[in-house]
Amino acid sequence: MNRTTTRQASSRLALIAALGAAAFATPALAETGESLADAPPAEGGAQVEDDLHNRQSDPAGNIIVSAAGLKELDLLAGTSVVEIRDIQRDAVNGQIGDLLAKIPGVSSTSFAPGSSRPVLRGQQGERVRVLVDGVGTADVSNTSVDHATTIEPITVERIEVLRGPAVLLYGSQAIGGAVNVIDKRIPTRMPDHDIHLDAFAGVDSAADLRTGAASLDVAVSSNLVFHVDGSWRQTDDFDIGGFQVGQALREDLLADADEEEDEGELEEAAELREAANQRGTVPNSAMESWTINTGLGLILGESTFGASLGWYDTTYGVPTRPGAGHHHGEEGAEEEGGEEGEELVTIGLKQFRADLKGDVFLGDGTFERLKFRVGYSDYTHTEFEGAEVGTVFDSTSVEARAELVQNTGGAWRGSSGIQYLHRDFFAVGAEAYIPPNLTDQFAVFTLQEFGTGPIQIEAAGRAEFTKVEAQTLGIERDFDTFSGALGVVYEGIEGVRIGINGSRAERAPSAEELFSDGPHIATQAFEIGDADLKTENAWGLEAYARGSIGKGTFSLTAYRQWFGNYIFLEETGAEEDDLPVFQYLQQDADFWGVEAEFNYPVIDTDGFRLLADARASYVEAELADGTAVPRIPPLSLLGALEAQTGAFDVRGEVQWFDKQDRVTTFETPTDSFTLVNALVAWRPLADNQNVTLQIAADNLFDVTGRRHASFTKDFVPLMGRNFRASVRLSF
Repeated sequence: MNRTTTRQASSRLALIAALGAAAFATPALAETGESLADAPPAEGGAQVEDDLHNRQSDPAGNIIVSAAGLKELDLLAGTSVVEIRDIQRDAVNGQIGDLLAKIPGVSSTSFAPGSSRPVLRGQQGERVRVLVDGVGTADVSNTSVDHATTIEPITVERIEVLRGPAVLLYGSQAIGGAVNVIDKRIPTRMPDHDIHLDAFAGVDSAADLRTGAASLDVAVSSNLVFHVDGSWRQTDDFDIGGFQVGQALREDLLADADEEEDEGELEEAAELREAANQRGTVPNSAMESWTINTGLGLILGESTFGASLGWYDTTYGVPTRPGAGHHHGEEGAEEEGGEEGEELVTIGLKQFRADLKGDVFLGDGTFERLKFRVGYSDYTHTEFEGAEVGTVFDSTSVEARAELVQNTGGAWRGSSGIQYLHRDFFAVGAEAYIPPNLTDQFAVFTLQEFGTGPIQIEAAGRAEFTKVEAQTLGIERDFDTFSGALGVVYEGIEGVRIGINGSRAERAPSAEELFSDGPHIATQAFEIGDADLKTENAWGLEAYARGSIGKGTFSLTAYRQWFGNYIFLEETGAEEDDLPVFQYLQQDADFWGVEAEFNYPVIDTDGFRLLADARASYVEAELADGTAVPRIPPLSLLGALEAQTGAFDVRGEVQWFDKQDRVTTFETPTDSFTLVNALVAWRPLADNQNVTLQIAADNLFDVTGRRHASFTKDFVPLMGRNFRASVRLSF
């Protein structure tokens, strides 16, 4: 796709400005010293597996994360950290949304196996930021549910799920939460050996999955590390337990078939009945992806610097709503055989990414460290109708972030920084429903904590200035948003932290919400934006308690958000180009919910542990007119027992999802369902706990389940009974 000279210059100047700002902010290197004692496990270094008696949370309730500005601060009330052992358990899921769906407060868009994004506390899309080590993924998965997230889970080292007021440090797009992925691209510590290898391979039965990944870290010198990794994943159409379409849609299809038959259209009637009775598999749900990344890390005492280059490539099918025609212009009209044609839709996605990272030790003065990150992305997303190119989406972006971390020697701790984002978006084709647009965003932020006794006070603030311009429409919108949070923590009870956070957050509307106007083949909808949308805002209140009860650990959070000018996409009941019309609307809204997690060792001896694991999530959301906010996940519960020995883990779990009948106009309710899962993990080498073989069975009773947060829930149910096996190696 060709761009104009002006657009090329804009992107290049933005990249140069971001790189220059990061370089200008970097002072002279500190003297060589020891590595940080509290640094996370080395990317590429030996990954130490949790031993038998160290697999629970810190009894004091500390949550150690690497997300910039948030380390060991209690504004992390809703934070969950997923480590490598747990990632392997579900790493056959190719998209990060499905990988995280068992965490309290998290669901998934589950649009298709090739595209699934996290839903946090009922929020998705533009309210949830997905980050790579503190900066955005730079894909367009936030703009539409059919767009994949450019993260390969099997190359991930750790995932941090951030909810609550502290996420405002990552941009107004994190008003609902953020997911921070720590991968291995840029080494930050020397490996334990001159050469370190990590590898993973897996298969499953329901989608005929074949996947593998490997990463290699080489100590080039005493302070320089070279890294390379790659992955490959392929599936066929996946199996389901029953009918593809939900009951309401099935009844509609059968009724339409009767009408066609009465009118003498026997072939059309047969096709509709075939669609209504499709069961066992979801057609056009196969996918294939591969990645390759390389990086260098320079370790100079307590300072680190690094850079990486990466490529992500995926092709995946977009399941078609049975019975839905697709017509616009000449397409879909009668073809050579005199019959209407309906081509399968697939998406081809490619991303080139370059990253810089620095962590500079400043000494014992006011500021201990300077951290900076720069990410550049060139992204192309093509929607194919059969073999023909339908629409191409192209996005070039750069994001830069610099942060000064204060020394923690006294009662006052914290960090402050700046952030810059530039995105140049362009679409061309029959269904380029979003006009070309530029987004520029600059922000300053701070997070501060005061107190060393049982009571601590925390505060965070962010000022953000956003310009969104649609050049072909001659429209430019400017938004100035200000967000803040204040929290109080009480630690007077041994092993327990109790806190309350209040927040006020604002979010600027995105280009997609402002300017969309046209048919979108992948989502099978005609989407209409509103160029006059106002800034979205939310007051929030969150209370939490976490810590230990005897040998067990617990976390309990209750929250409420009062939204003003809440932006949502709702079906209107109208049709355009034979597609249902969805329009971005604004209205006040009220969200509230609870999240709970409890782990307790029922049996705990020197050689054996039996853990009980219980989790619960509930969120309710209502618009000012009394109707439900669309696509809100229902109550979900998880209970599990896990037996652990030095060599084996055996886990059985039951997940229950309630029905969701609080729906808006034209939205389909979903039934309750229960999933039963089992897993066995074996570590055969006593002297290397990083070698793990795993077999698992998901949805043992082959039930049909549908995620209510999904736009495709009526015709893309969850996977049926699935047996899978995997192996992870680390030497």
